[in-house]
Amino acid sequence: MSLAATLREAIAANGPLRLDAWMAACNAAYYAGQDPLGRDFTTAPEISQMFGEMIGGWIGDLWLRAGAPAITLVELGPGRGTLLADALRVLCGLPGFAQAAQLALVETSPALRAAQTARLAPWSTRLPMHWFDSADQLPPGRPLIVIANEFFDALPIRQRRGGHECHVGWADGQFAPLWLPAPGPDAEWSEAAAAITAQLSAQIAVQGGAALIVDYGYEAGGGGDTLQALRGGQPVSPFAAPGDHDLTAHVDFAVLADAAFAHGLARHGPAAQGAFLAALGIGARAAALAAGKSGAQAATITAALVRLTAPQQMGAIFRAMAVTAPGWPAPAGFGMAAA
Repeated sequence: MSLAATLREAIAANGPLRLDAWMAACNAAYYAGQDPLGRDFTTAPEISQMFGEMIGGWIGDLWLRAGAPAITLVELGPGRGTLLADALRVLCGLPGFAQAAQLALVETSPALRAAQTARLAPWSTRLPMHWFDSADQLPPGRPLIVIANEFFDALPIRQRRGGHECHVGWADGQFAPLWLPAPGPDAEWSEAAAAITAQLSAQIAVQGGAALIVDYGYEAGGGGDTLQALRGGQPVSPFAAPGDHDLTAHVDFAVLADAAFAHGLARHGPAAQGAFLAALGIGARAAALAAGKSGAQAATITAALVRLTAPQQMGAIFRAMAVTAPGWPAPAGFGMAAA
């Protein structure tokens, strides 16, 4: 039975679906299917190796200043494994890192797990790799260094406007938003994002470590209605063709920061992605990559740098925020910003 038919039956039996339930079902089906990267959207690691290399440098610098402990390096929603592959090329050049680290990849999509396995094969004999279905399965004991790039934007959200909450119903042969009475202020929020951050923060507080979140979003009060769907890089209705396109919403970094702070973690940022990458040295890396290249090759590198860092592209709307366990050093890329 198709997802659309399953959802129609559920609505017929139990009434309209709340928006977060709709979004969870649609994205679970979407990511369980074909690899969507490059077809419907492109993430920063797929734009240039420089992004993953900067994250690798960030991890390595933090690990060294923390005393080079045995760690579990975690990525939430690793895509094709591109970010980790580029990061590991940097990290495995650090003496002792491969012996100190194990990898934990949180991924539910069989198609993407297969892509990750292939992409990370060169490192599979050098450090242990394990896959998990959810973040609450991460191993105890070692400090965790968690990377979440464009992970939180795909988590289910709820919306309330004018004393009504968004649900999804079936009428006149199509799915459509249906606003049902629900008292409270206008808001868009993700219970799943807050819960995952709280769970990770509790574990990091006990085991030590840090988390780096990079995503498009806002600080408190900037949300509104940010739900969107993409197909072939173009916006489409979030209520049409369930499971056939990616549903996302902007991330409320203030909520994530509050969840981390409640467990005693220090917050760093959020900073604009462009400023964060610049502080990590992406400009120098781009110049090194372009040196000796043909004009066309150098132009491609420059274009990728602009796309990742320019305010009118990914540089401003995407933000980076880190949280660290008590006793862990402040991470690079944020100046002295911590709370």
